[in-house]
Amino acid sequence: MTPPPESCPALVLNADFRPLSYFPLSLWPWQEAVKAVFLDRVNIIAEYDRAVRSPSFEMKLPSVISLKEFVSASRRPAFTRFNVFLRDRFSCQYCDDRFPTHELTFDHVIPRSRGGKTTWENVVTACSCCNLRKGNKMPRQCGMTPLTEPCQPTTYQLQENGRSFPPNFLHESWMDFCYWDIPLEEQSQTTWPRR
Repeated sequence: MTPPPESCPALVLNADFRPLSYFPLSLWPWQEAVKAVFLDRVNIIAEYDRAVRSPSFEMKLPSVISLKEFVSASRRPAFTRFNVFLRDRFSCQYCDDRFPTHELTFDHVIPRSRGGKTTWENVVTACSCCNLRKGNKMPRQCGMTPLTEPCQPTTYQLQENGRSFPPNFLHESWMDFCYWDIPLEEQSQTTWPRR
């Protein structure tokens, strides 16, 4: 059975052939990818077997495209809950256990009730149990200090952390571009879900 076009996103690479982002993986819906091809903004690197047609035109859907012009990544990532989790590798900074995002929260190392700010340097990922146990106490009072001192990450650091958490959908045409700088022995031992 031929997959619908909606299930055929394109992996978007920068002009240096690295994904624009790893987590979330830089994907465009098929419509945006086709539009970019027609506007001559991208090169098609790989295609799906699936084609789209009009009365006068047929085109295979691109599965991997690269931008013709290099886009520099912002050096300062947005301060969001998800980016805090990603910086901390989805691990509670008090017990060091890893949790799915819906089971994580964030904790103010110096509680807001004691003058703590909501900044990269004062917020860490925490599981519900540790967050509840710490409450609004100072780290010294409860003997709970973060395993890693919180700081503002670079976009590069977040991208590197994100590469450890691949998405559930990886088309085989994307593999050479998502993990091309992982040592080969690691790559051969890693089995990602494919479609």
